[in-house]
Amino acid sequence: MKKKLELYVHIPFCAKKCAYCDFLSFPAGRDVQESYVDCLIEEIRQFELAEDYQVSTVFFGGGTPSILPGEDIMQILSVLKERFPYWGTLSFSSPKMREEPEITIECNPGTLTREKLSCYKKAGINRLSMGLQSAQDSELMLLGRIHSYEQFLESFSLAREAGFSNINVDLMSALPGQSMESWRDTLHQVCRLSPEHISAYSLIIEEGTPFYEAYHEDAKRRENGDETESLPSEEMERQMYEETKRVLESYGYQRYEISNYAKEGYACRHNIGYWNRTDYVGFGLGASSLQNPLRYKNTSVLADYLERDFSKKELLVLTKDNQIEETMFLGLRMTEGVSLREFEERFSCPAEVVYGKQIRELKEKGLLEEKEGRVRLTEKGVDVSNGVLAEFLFD
Repeated sequence: MKKKLELYVHIPFCAKKCAYCDFLSFPAGRDVQESYVDCLIEEIRQFELAEDYQVSTVFFGGGTPSILPGEDIMQILSVLKERFPYWGTLSFSSPKMREEPEITIECNPGTLTREKLSCYKKAGINRLSMGLQSAQDSELMLLGRIHSYEQFLESFSLAREAGFSNINVDLMSALPGQSMESWRDTLHQVCRLSPEHISAYSLIIEEGTPFYEAYHEDAKRRENGDETESLPSEEMERQMYEETKRVLESYGYQRYEISNYAKEGYACRHNIGYWNRTDYVGFGLGASSLQNPLRYKNTSVLADYLERDFSKKELLVLTKDNQIEETMFLGLRMTEGVSLREFEERFSCPAEVVYGKQIRELKEKGLLEEKEGRVRLTEKGVDVSNGVLAEFLFD
């Protein structure tokens, strides 16, 4: 039986680095992009043991993958299909039917065209993830986005016209100067467009970004419970999170992970595989891979990658304890939680033996609950999820 595998393809290029972004991304000329795509294709062709896997999902992330010409994406996908001969997984709802892989590409307004969307369809891409962040132009300018809300609407309309029926929209709350009213307005405006999936994240002030220089002292004050100058307070951030769930549910979206909401049948299969620790292989600059029990990543140095350095960096053989930690830490992010039966089958011991004390104490505090053979966060637990998840890490 072939092992299920997810593929990730990293495209590090973007039109302009956003003020909050600490991802491995940067602007580059067409000559560099062409050289990079050539290296990417060579790396894919060099991958060993491809015949042992059944590809279930493909995800083009960045950066801004849609900054490349559509023909580049078509070529990369063609080589992936050539190198990995087994595609699709058995359908859960109809075991005799084979389910086509979910193939996602991240794209930003201002970089999409009819021609690119046509190439995506021809290549077999069936899911778009559009980076909006806010429906307020003033907030988009603050974030350093290259587009307006009107440009997003144009891109979204083009995607629908091209026949895409599975679209995610990324949104970001807790921005400097953002009010509850502006966040609520963004939620309503996006929900009225009826995308199939919405990812709603709180802004994190990351070191090494312009936002860190401008707001890290404010972020410290918020962590200490002190009054902030520009960032919403910790209480306001929590209220925004609660309002997100309330508004999205009123439009028919269900939360299936801490920051992700979907209409029925449209939860992101690639992300669910990640949280369930399905094997995945990353191609491209800085891309990470998990081939249980191995975890490794590619070089993050562009010059080295363009010199065909495809060696495994930071190679780690995960111990049983590592795998147990990850199963709980990642699995509890999903609203359905972790299956106690699957835990025992995977590790040959009940979760109660490993985490009995933590589970009992967190249940007593109302942060965790056990239902239908699964352990999961309560609403109260979601509010303080970072602290709860940390309880499942071994010293």
